[in-house]
Amino acid sequence: MHDIKWTHSEQKTARKVFDAALQRELAAILSKLKELAASAKTPQDMWEIEKYLTQQRRQIDSKYDFRYSQLIEVFGRLLRENWIEEKELQALSPEKLAWIQHIATL
Repeated sequence: MHDIKWTHSEQKTARKVFDAALQRELAAILSKLKELAASAKTPQDMWEIEKYLTQQRRQIDSKYDFRYSQLIEVFGRLLRENWIEEKELQALSPEKLAWIQHIATL
């Protein structure tokens, strides 16, 4: 699976889908951060916010890997977690779509 070749068109689609998913997830994190900050009343609440942000940063950094050798797995995970939809991936080859769908079911 790591030897899969990406056409120029697929590379453009992959970048667009990847960036859109990242922006969706970052927007969700920002929304949650605003909720947490608005309800913070104590210094302990402040540290809980810091803990939340650190945890989210680690997850984002480990999940979003734009190397072509990793994208099938990345897209499978993003599909499973509902950060992307299958229709966004329709420009990819049937082989890539099949792998992504398989990974999404794991």
